[in-house]
Amino acid sequence: MQQIQFSSGNLTADRRADYAKMLSEGGDPAAAAELMEQALELAPDWAAGWLRLAEYSEKAGKIEAAIAALRRVVILDPQDVFAARLKLAVLGAEPMPEQPSSRYVEALFDDYADRFETSLVEKLDYSVPGKLATLIREVAGERRFRLAIDLGCGTGLFGVAIRDCVDRLEGFDLSANMLAKASVKQIYDHLGEADLSLPTERSGLFGSGLAGGRADLVAAADVLMYLGSLDNAFVLAAALAAPGALFAFSVEEADAGQGFELAPSLRYRHSEAYVRQALADAGFDTRQVTRSVIRMDSGKPVHGILFLAERRA
Repeated sequence: MQQIQFSSGNLTADRRADYAKMLSEGGDPAAAAELMEQALELAPDWAAGWLRLAEYSEKAGKIEAAIAALRRVVILDPQDVFAARLKLAVLGAEPMPEQPSSRYVEALFDDYADRFETSLVEKLDYSVPGKLATLIREVAGERRFRLAIDLGCGTGLFGVAIRDCVDRLEGFDLSANMLAKASVKQIYDHLGEADLSLPTERSGLFGSGLAGGRADLVAAADVLMYLGSLDNAFVLAAALAAPGALFAFSVEEADAGQGFELAPSLRYRHSEAYVRQALADAGFDTRQVTRSVIRMDSGKPVHGILFLAERRA
């Protein structure tokens, strides 16, 4: 894994960057940007520093300067760990990517793993795993699932919610740190790294002992908002699902339109019409759709849609 360089390696540059951060937090982003420019004169190849400059410039209303700084990040960070391309798209400087870089999502959740449950459940009123499990039970009744696959399992919140009606439970995630947290719960029969943006043979979902069509329940709780196009993820879900299997997942709801959009949060929002069509194209029939507030963000509700679909024979 590539080391993320949060320090410039230059003591004076780091010191100026620390002062710039204090100025920004104190309400003077213009002065912070000016000081950050001085730091970058000493450390011109510091990707994280250019990212900070972009942040301070944007806060100061200097959008062109922010865009220029982000373009520098793109050059210095070819794996896009810092999601500069997404930020450029939000600022209208580049077309919206169909998905973020896998390294960005991996790094985001590796860093987030230790505080994930406290931040989401206790502070942001996160409720998707429980609501998704309830939706499955409402439709499936007393049905017991032979094998369930939890895509983007995170620390295992959905696994806990569904374990009592599943014989075998598999969990997959892009983040090794999230998988380590999930393993502590001791509820999964198998845990593995997987990437929903990759083709079937390279996704990590199949291989020795991991056959296609093995699941009668596939779930993705609060995962698909980190993908724009859902085509590949739905192809993977279809390859995992036996005929008649259920596929349960959540998305953040797009404000308007028939497709998907990139939000300022750098998460994607999807319209109901888009998701229904993508499901049909992948071989699923939509069984039930439920709208819900899925979390709070900066004190405002985030509206989402819970879907339950069935794999066609």
